[in-house]
Amino acid sequence: MSRKSLERLLKPKSIAIVGGGAWCRNVIKTCKSIGFDGDIWPVHPTKTSIEGLRAYPTIEDLPSAPDSSFLGVNRNATVKCLTSLSKSDAGGAVCFASGFAEASAEIKDGADLQARLLQAAGDMPFLGPNCYGFLNYLDGCALWPDQHGGQRVESGVAIITQSSNIAINLTMQNRAVPLAYVVTAGNQAQTDLPEIGMDLLRDPRVTCLGLHIEGINDIRALEHLAHLSHELKKPICVLKVGKSDQAQLASVSHTASLAGSHTGASTLINRLGFAQVDDLSTFLELLKIWHIAGPLASNRIASASCSGGEASLMADLAAESDLAFPPLKVAQETKLRKTLGPKVALANPLDYHTYIWPDKELMQQTFDALFDADIALGLVVLDIPRADRCDTSDWDFALDAIIACKRGTNIPIGVVGSLPDTMPEGVSQRLIRERVIPLNGMDTALRAVALAGIKRLHAKPVLLPQQPENVSTLSEADAKKALGKFGLEIPNSLICKTSADFEAAKTSLCPPWVLKGLGLAHKSESGAVHVGLTNIETVKSARAKMNCEEYLLEEMIQNSIVEMLVAVTVDLAHGYVLTLGAGGTLTELLKDTTSLVLPVTENDVTQALSSLRCAPILDGYRGAQPIDRKALWAAIDAIQKYVIAHQGQVQEVEVNPLICTPTSAVAVDALIVQGDAP
Repeated sequence: MSRKSLERLLKPKSIAIVGGGAWCRNVIKTCKSIGFDGDIWPVHPTKTSIEGLRAYPTIEDLPSAPDSSFLGVNRNATVKCLTSLSKSDAGGAVCFASGFAEASAEIKDGADLQARLLQAAGDMPFLGPNCYGFLNYLDGCALWPDQHGGQRVESGVAIITQSSNIAINLTMQNRAVPLAYVVTAGNQAQTDLPEIGMDLLRDPRVTCLGLHIEGINDIRALEHLAHLSHELKKPICVLKVGKSDQAQLASVSHTASLAGSHTGASTLINRLGFAQVDDLSTFLELLKIWHIAGPLASNRIASASCSGGEASLMADLAAESDLAFPPLKVAQETKLRKTLGPKVALANPLDYHTYIWPDKELMQQTFDALFDADIALGLVVLDIPRADRCDTSDWDFALDAIIACKRGTNIPIGVVGSLPDTMPEGVSQRLIRERVIPLNGMDTALRAVALAGIKRLHAKPVLLPQQPENVSTLSEADAKKALGKFGLEIPNSLICKTSADFEAAKTSLCPPWVLKGLGLAHKSESGAVHVGLTNIETVKSARAKMNCEEYLLEEMIQNSIVEMLVAVTVDLAHGYVLTLGAGGTLTELLKDTTSLVLPVTENDVTQALSSLRCAPILDGYRGAQPIDRKALWAAIDAIQKYVIAHQGQVQEVEVNPLICTPTSAVAVDALIVQGDAP
């Protein structure tokens, strides 16, 4: 069933508020305080007025079908109300009540009641349940049952979160981030986060979008959101919780979403071209940068401060991010020397000292010269004193100089407070009016700047994950054989049970050999792997040390340069996750891995491998021979092709080690866990 647009729900001309409790009264108060100029219709079976407004006994008694409704009643009554609203052709609703699928572990009928909720709504959109609602600061509409700290704006950033409390906290920020919308998604029974995001991005007054995600329900919907983001050139920032086991448990219980693995989530988000942050401060600072300047063209920045300590701190903090301070050009140095005199060491970051403080003209000339370069962003470190205890008038000269500099250049310019406390909200608001970016705290600012560049959206859709049934594990020999059919190079080998089998190997396999005992999960730890066997006598001696029914005798791969790990696991929330890294017996110890979501291209793999600590070995470390990169890609692609061909059957594929030589990439051990497609 195709649903109606969210337009009436999020931008209503009339609002119905069903219920008479404190939450509903707060919605009325919030609508009035934010300046909503449409109709507000309370609905209550016994009260004749609520908050000075006429109350109607039922939804059917309303003057007309409301554009948007807040249902502040219990969960069973919520289902009945949705039925009435849908029949009346209402625009949509916010379902405040909890006790649906998100509480299935505690309430037996939670999932069933949610199914009834969906049926009751029909094609009418709703948010929730277990949802606070939304704040529309553009049009002055608030279906919001609590306090909030925002104010009306003409344009701004949109934020969607699955946590009502985090939504409240974000509205209380004093960083001057202009909030256009704050929307809570609840447990996303019907209208999920990507659908809300697409509607908000289409609003021309919205400049960028921030998502706080606890769990992902629909990979394809998130892909559609990513494509719209890139089409409209409105970037998206994501704060995805779930690194810890405790966070994942909290997410699932709160939203009824699939939490999945943190690695899978991070890999998927990166594939979709979204910026990823780990904290709310960076989340807000990044959105602020985008609102004012849009995505930054590169990672090249310049920084000015009147303190050597501040300049050093900027350099050190930036070194932890992918940011570059290009050296000054001769023309810049000439201008700066004329402005600053002979005592200042010229560099980027620049400590311009206090010789020119508070000369507005000389300060502007300094900033003009420093920012006249191939950079994506110019920064000035400026800490405003406490206005309640100090005189701030001299700092106005610096602000005037920065603003004048910005008016004369197309390069984005930001002002950085060393601490969040030294960037007052009033100063931030003034800077934003002048299209200058106020940034609260050096470390947070530089993290946000490092993330503010243009991100790449992968062209291919994600291979959708499925959980197989009746899962079992293939033997090493069978796993290699299965992967070999898709192009993976494997050693020549024989399965041996009897002495005659071993004798036959003398004529079919070239020594040296490797002997493995089959049927063991960790053969090396069990002493069931013997390498470098040069004749049949050493093979028999190695066999005598093991107690297995079957053995795998194979030709030993020589001239190894590096052992790699290639693995694919199914992550039901995020896709089939490909992990690449240092392999062999040191895999767990080194933990040198990187991940992608299938399908991947050769270029994807090349870029991913470059992030590994072992990457220099692949290309010939200190004059050593490089591996055959084409052979490595062929091996990875063969494993990928196997997974794609067995989508829905594969739970895990692992090749470890994949021995890389100057001419080949050979799988000397393999594992496949798979079952029947659902």
